[in-house]
Amino acid sequence: MTMSVLPEPSAIVESLDLDVSAKNQRVVVAMSGGVDSSVVAGLLKRAGCDVVGVTLQLYDHGAAVHRSGACCAGQDIHDARRVADILDFPHYVLDYEQRFRETVMENFAQSYVSGETPVPCISCNQQIKFVDMLDTARELGAAALATGHYISRRQGIAGPELYQASDLSRDQSYFLFTTTRPQLDFLRFPLGDIPKAATREMAHEMGLPVATKADSQDICFVPSGHYSNVVERLRPGAAEPGDIVHVDGRVLGRHDGILNYTIGQRRGIGIAVGDPLFVVKLDADARQVIVGPRDALLIRHFLLRDLNWIGDTSLEEALKDKVRVYVRVRSTRPPQPAWLIAAENGAVRVVLDEGEEGVAPGQACVFYEKLQSPARVLGGGWIKSTSRDSAALDMYAAGTGEKSKERVGETFGH
Repeated sequence: MTMSVLPEPSAIVESLDLDVSAKNQRVVVAMSGGVDSSVVAGLLKRAGCDVVGVTLQLYDHGAAVHRSGACCAGQDIHDARRVADILDFPHYVLDYEQRFRETVMENFAQSYVSGETPVPCISCNQQIKFVDMLDTARELGAAALATGHYISRRQGIAGPELYQASDLSRDQSYFLFTTTRPQLDFLRFPLGDIPKAATREMAHEMGLPVATKADSQDICFVPSGHYSNVVERLRPGAAEPGDIVHVDGRVLGRHDGILNYTIGQRRGIGIAVGDPLFVVKLDADARQVIVGPRDALLIRHFLLRDLNWIGDTSLEEALKDKVRVYVRVRSTRPPQPAWLIAAENGAVRVVLDEGEEGVAPGQACVFYEKLQSPARVLGGGWIKSTSRDSAALDMYAAGTGEKSKERVGETFGH
């Protein structure tokens, strides 16, 4: 006899951390049509919650019905509806196509044209899913909004805290660093301590048709990862030609538009000079693609904008001194030790202990409290600008005294 992998309803109720028993309380589930959010809906239904499923239509799903590997496509809406029918709870589809285009797709295109490397999935969570869907859940009288993200919410001294998922191979904390404290009060992540394999087993046990459905891989509006095609469609004429310039100043050739290049790129540059070349910088104003050897990719310091901080104290209080954190600048890279230092106009500068290759403006930088996993997420920000070297900042981060702090001020306007 095969043992059930489904947790007891009482354990599900406890994980929801609601003021009173979750039984009969309304919980809205953000349903993407995938296995994760479908299992969340099934678990909450089994626990006795009054489940309501909500799916966002983010673009013309008719053109995406047969496209695999993308989230929020037409087939996904159909799958979410089927799951709701099987589990017997109401399901609503909200048309956010225009808002998604204006706030995510247009900003994505503008960011690329400006020489940045944007992360639109984070922007979607920040500007639509955790704003509009939260408002909808409250309007429906829900006690919480639950999602299928692999991330954990735990109660701490100052309120709910955000942690990496127990299954680090599925951890989505990098994409959710913009979650604010008020949002965290209302959000729930039931899969934070559940391995992905167990989630699929539960889907099979519930008889859900999405149990073997592949996970989404592509950005929903970027088929097959061809970013430049989408940017050209949204920004006609943006692909202006320019020079490919070596870091030593030599002009090596021409390009057809900086939107065809990303920081760290090696293949497809179209220049052969003997030693391997990498894209190390994109200068949108000069329409230049700057290339150089691999060691030119190493970045030690960068400035952040639009920070979200969910530590125990305010960011201003924390930054009265330098702050020790562990940062991740790409979802596929492990966190590394760094210092946060207050900069001009309320910005924050990150000083990496060892440096990181391929750091680009537009990317997200996420702060963790420690290296040991699962680590608490302290927030993060968007990379505004980068620099390779600065002795003054290194000295200040190392705590060598007020003279180094003065040098930081002289050099960076702090």
